[in-house]
Amino acid sequence: MKPLANLASASPTVRAWHRFRANRRGWWSLWLFVLLFGLSLGAELLSNDRPLLVYYQGAWYTPLVHDYPETTFGGDFVTATDYHDPFIQAKLAEGDNWALFPPNPYRFDSLNYFAPLPNPAPPSAANWLGTDDRGRDVLARLIYGFRLSVLFAFALTALGTVIGVLAGALQGYFGGRFDLIFQRFTELWGSLPELYLLIIFAAIFTPSLWLLLVLLSLFGWIGLSDYVRAEFLRNRQMEYVLAARALGLSNGAIMWRHLLPNSLTPVITFLPFRVSGAILALTSLDFLGLGVPASTPSLGELLSQGKDNLDAWWISLSTFSVLVGTLVLLIFIGEALREAADTRQG
Repeated sequence: MKPLANLASASPTVRAWHRFRANRRGWWSLWLFVLLFGLSLGAELLSNDRPLLVYYQGAWYTPLVHDYPETTFGGDFVTATDYHDPFIQAKLAEGDNWALFPPNPYRFDSLNYFAPLPNPAPPSAANWLGTDDRGRDVLARLIYGFRLSVLFAFALTALGTVIGVLAGALQGYFGGRFDLIFQRFTELWGSLPELYLLIIFAAIFTPSLWLLLVLLSLFGWIGLSDYVRAEFLRNRQMEYVLAARALGLSNGAIMWRHLLPNSLTPVITFLPFRVSGAILALTSLDFLGLGVPASTPSLGELLSQGKDNLDAWWISLSTFSVLVGTLVLLIFIGEALREAADTRQG
C-alpha cells in the first residue's frame, strides 16, 4: 500500500485500485475466482479419460493429442483405445511401460463401465464425487460445466455490455426526439415475454449454445443502457464537453474520448453481477431443458438429475456447492468494485 500522502495526490484510477485492494473479501474472492477459472481452462489436463503421456515398449505416445488404435498397445481391435479397459491397463503396466493419467481419469462424457455399484453410484476412490444416472463422473462434469458456464457468462456479458453502452450512449448524447423514440422502443422490447420466446425457438431450432447466446443477448442490454443513458445525459453539459464541441471535435470523438471514460462507473460495478446473472440464466434454462443439448456438461443438467434422483444426494450437493460458491465469489467482487468506484470512501 502507498502512504496516505502519496495516495492523496494519486490519480483517481490508482485511488480506486487501492480502495478495491482494501476490501480484503473482494480482493481474495477475485484471486480465488481467477484461480478456479484458470484451472477449469485446463480441464482436459485435470480430468480426462486419456493418459497425458504413455511410454510403451520404448516408444512415446501422447493420447491426449492423437488417437491410437487398441493394437498399438497389444490389443486385438483397430478401434480407438479404451484406456480404462483392464486389459489395456495391464499392458501399460507391464515391465518398463507406464502411463501418466490426469488427477481425475474421466472426461465429462466418460462412462464407468467397470463400476461395482449401479448408477448413480455414491462417491468412491474411483469416482471422488460419485456418478450420475448414466455412469458419468460427477466431478468431471462439474469441472467442464463450470468452465462452460463462466465462458458463456463472459460472452453474454460482453455482448450485452457493448449493446447496452452503445444504446445508452446514443440516447444520452443526442437526447430529444431520438431519446424519446428509443425509450418507447426499449419499453416495447423489454415487455416481450423472453421465456416464451425461448420456448418457441427451442421447439423450432436445435438447442445450441450459440442460439442461446444470441437470444439472451437480445434482451440483456436493456437494464445497462438506462444507467449509461443517465450518465451521458448528466455529463454532456459539462464544461469539458462544451469545450471539446467548441474546438470542433466530432460527436463520435466527444463520446469516445470524453464522455465514455467518465460514464463507465456503473458499467464496471455491474459487471460481476451481470456475470452471475448470466450463469444463473444458463443454469435455469438447462434445468428446464431449454438450454444446451443434453450431452453438453452443464450445471443445470446436473441439478435436474439431482431432482430426478433424490436419493443420490451427492449430485445435488456438489452441484449446489459449486453454483453457490461461484455466485458468492462474484457478489463479493462486485461489492468491492462498487466500493472502489465510490469516491466518498476516500
